[in-house]
Amino acid sequence: MIELQPKTYINIVKAEAVVRGHKFLTRSRKHSAPVVSTAVELDDFGTPALIVATLEDGTTVRIAHGSTIRVVSNRPKLMKGTALALDDLELIPAEEGTPEAVIVDVARAHPDRPRIQRIAARLSRGLNTKAGSNLQDVRDLAHTLFVDLDDRENALTVCGLITDLPFDGNFGRWKWIQSALALAAYINYDAGNLVAADKLAEALRSPDDADEDPFRAKVNAAVRQRQLNEPNLYDKEIHRAMAAVDRSAERDWRVLRLGALMFLRAHGGSETLEPAELDRRIRNELVAIRALNETH
Repeated sequence: MIELQPKTYINIVKAEAVVRGHKFLTRSRKHSAPVVSTAVELDDFGTPALIVATLEDGTTVRIAHGSTIRVVSNRPKLMKGTALALDDLELIPAEEGTPEAVIVDVARAHPDRPRIQRIAARLSRGLNTKAGSNLQDVRDLAHTLFVDLDDRENALTVCGLITDLPFDGNFGRWKWIQSALALAAYINYDAGNLVAADKLAEALRSPDDADEDPFRAKVNAAVRQRQLNEPNLYDKEIHRAMAAVDRSAERDWRVLRLGALMFLRAHGGSETLEPAELDRRIRNELVAIRALNETH
C-alpha cells in the first residue's frame, strides 16, 4: 500500500512562536533541519532582543524578537490567514525569454512576499492571455509590486506582458488589460517618460472609437464623458470604513479609488478633474494605502 504523505504548508509566525519541530523555509525554497530548542537573548536593558533557534544539524539561527518568519508545517493554519500550501508557492522553471520566465524572475526579487509568490506560482505554470483569470493575475501582480512595494521597474515589466494586447471587443478580458495600461501609463507619467505614457494611454482609449455606427458612437461618447466628469471615487464607502476603524475595508476601497484615478489620468483628466489634480490625488492615495499596509 502506498503511504500518502501529509500535505505541507507554509505558515508565517512570530519569532517567539517558533517551537521544536518547526522547519524554516530558506530563500532557496529548501527546508531547514528541524528546530530542537530555542532560547531568548536580552538586550542591555533586559528586553527580549533575539530568538536563538538550534537546529537538529547543529546550526544556530538568530531571529529578531517580534519579527515574522516562514516555517514549514503539516498544520494548515497556525495563525488566521497566514497558511499557504507549499504547492501554492512553487515556482515552475521556465525557458529564458518567455513571459513565464519574467514572472519567475520578478517573484525571486521578493521571496518574502507570499501574495507575490502565490500569484507568480500560478502564472509560472503557463500564461494564457486568452483567459481572463490569467490577465487578472498579471494585473494584480503588477499592482501589488507598485502599490505595496513601490517596485516600479518590475511593475512595468509585468504590465508589459499584456499591455500590447489589442482590444478585441471582449470587455470582460479588456478590463484587466485596461487596468494594466492605466497603471503603466501613470508610472511613466510620474517618471517623466511622456512619450511612453501617451502611447499606453492611447492604447487604453482604443475601445472609445471601436464602434463604427455614428449614432452609437455619439451616445457612447456622451456616456463616457459623463463618467469621466462624475466618477465614482468611493467617498462614502471610505468614510464609512474609517468611521468603523475597519482598516482592511478602507484599504480595499482606497485601492478601487486609486484604480479609478489612474484610469482618469490615462484619459488626460476630465472637465472636473485636471491632470495635475489627479496626480496629487494619486500620490495621496498611495501614501494612505501604504500606511494602511503597515497596520493591516
